[in-house]
Amino acid sequence: MSIFKRPKLNISSKFKLPAQPCVLCGSMSHDGIWCEACDASMPYLNTPHCPVCARPTPRGEICGHCLTKPPAFTRTIAVFGYHFPVDRLIQAMKYREQLALARIFAEKLLLRIDKSNLPDYVIAMPLHPAKLQSRGFNQAQLIAAPLAKSLDLPLLNRACHRLRDTPSQTSLPWKERSKNMRGAFACDMDLSGKHVALVDDVLTTGASMNALALTVKQRGAREISAWVIARSLPHQY
Repeated sequence: MSIFKRPKLNISSKFKLPAQPCVLCGSMSHDGIWCEACDASMPYLNTPHCPVCARPTPRGEICGHCLTKPPAFTRTIAVFGYHFPVDRLIQAMKYREQLALARIFAEKLLLRIDKSNLPDYVIAMPLHPAKLQSRGFNQAQLIAAPLAKSLDLPLLNRACHRLRDTPSQTSLPWKERSKNMRGAFACDMDLSGKHVALVDDVLTTGASMNALALTVKQRGAREISAWVIARSLPHQY
């Protein structure tokens, strides 16, 4: 049974998961939502990439884009490239309410986070209230919550909010996305001298992440980490 027909799951991290059908191939999995064989074929972001924005670079150096126009965030931690089947899994989480995927995404992201340089606070990418009411949940919040709990970090649920119900970034040409996000966020908390981690599902052009990072930077944040599940590569914009 595939993820696209699978009923909603309710998984508690307190208990060892029993064998269950893999959401990708349907075989019985003893390794969680997807099986070990499918995990081995997932598009993990293991090739050299820019430490700031996670674009591919030959030797893992900072890319030309970040050298000429540095984003407001300091670094990016990403688990996957935004390729099949990760793209379909993220879409299933967001639009088909397969919310159990948020926990396994958080677990995968947790493995990549540098525990020697943890932030002071974690903030999930905010949704506009109208979109939150329509969708019923914020997928970034569902990923951020178990992350913050596992790392024993404060999750700031109300520090930042979205001021404008902007058109979906995916509906816009990539050159229009930065303009779409101008003035989209506000932050009500003094973050002077703090290291803040911003959590989202996908980083594409980085326009949304950069706009939120600029907002927290204006409130005094000294260091900003972007934590995302997947990174779209430039040819996908």
